[in-house]
Amino acid sequence: MTRLDGPGDDRVERSGDGPDAVASEIADAVESLTNLWSLAAQEAAVRLSLHQLRALRTLETTPGLNLTTLAERLDIGLPTASRLCDRLEAAGMLERTLHPQKRREVRLSLTIQGRRVLEDVASRRADVLTLALAAMEPAERSALSRGMRAFLAARGEVPPTPKEQPGER
Repeated sequence: MTRLDGPGDDRVERSGDGPDAVASEIADAVESLTNLWSLAAQEAAVRLSLHQLRALRTLETTPGLNLTTLAERLDIGLPTASRLCDRLEAAGMLERTLHPQKRREVRLSLTIQGRRVLEDVASRRADVLTLALAAMEPAERSALSRGMRAFLAARGEVPPTPKEQPGER
């Protein structure tokens, strides 16, 4: 057994608390969350494949990408990305426009419909996640939040610290 040192850490690390055991638990939780995420996306007004949803999310965060850059970001081949964009364009969620300075380059951007679909999916995902978190005790939610921030910090992706809700400590 190893004693953990740090402010307020008077816990003792048990064999089930080691990185391997915790990694396995997190993998199971991520799989559960992924299933929850997928189901919420499938219940949206417009059903999208994982690639279609990822493409829309990518274009939401970086509008104006060209097809080659989108394919690279999604880690898919150019022909697959082209067919994906064809389907999204036919569904009214994506539009292609010529680049103002580079006549041979086409820019990709979301339409209002594409944004609405993403908002619908995000709202449904937030709802199912809120239901799951509501079933937890406040102390468990707080511990999960602290653990997620610590994980992201260890990965070098520090998120902003949310304000604590009354009674959560």
